[in-house]
Amino acid sequence: MAVSRTQALDPGRTDPEATMQPGVRAGAWGRACLVLVLVLIADQVTKHTIGSGIREGEVRSLVPGVHLVHVRNTGVAFGVFSGGGALVLLFTLAALSVLVIYFTRHPERPWLWLPTGLLIGGALGNLIDRVHQGSVTDFIKLPLWPAFNVADMAITFGVVALLFVLEVSGRGR
Repeated sequence: MAVSRTQALDPGRTDPEATMQPGVRAGAWGRACLVLVLVLIADQVTKHTIGSGIREGEVRSLVPGVHLVHVRNTGVAFGVFSGGGALVLLFTLAALSVLVIYFTRHPERPWLWLPTGLLIGGALGNLIDRVHQGSVTDFIKLPLWPAFNVADMAITFGVVALLFVLEVSGRGR
């Protein structure tokens, strides 16, 4: 029987890759990809709907305190680093790379697929806009808050979910 590098360095530790059932990795990636695709579809459909139904700069009241707007954003979530261009792209790609590497190494972590799918789906949704239009379409406006979109919501919920997953699964060790 071959000894993994992890076991050679720490004989008392089992290598998760050696003990993981083959279906665990595929199942985790499948769920993450499903979430990613759902986020991308929701994001792109809503942006297209706003783009074709509301003129840029127009405001429509949805319910009291919530408005539909059509604004362009060159920054990241909620307009942070507006005008960052290549820096925003590099930061996004670096963060996604770290997440994918971590997920690839730890697909057995319970619920890690959810924030992975949310974060990658949200980042790709906004990246599609940046590449095709040079900016992102934002359309949900709350009082005292910058306009945002479905991708921004996925990124925000993804960060919160990632922190929760890491904290909860970290306690079991």
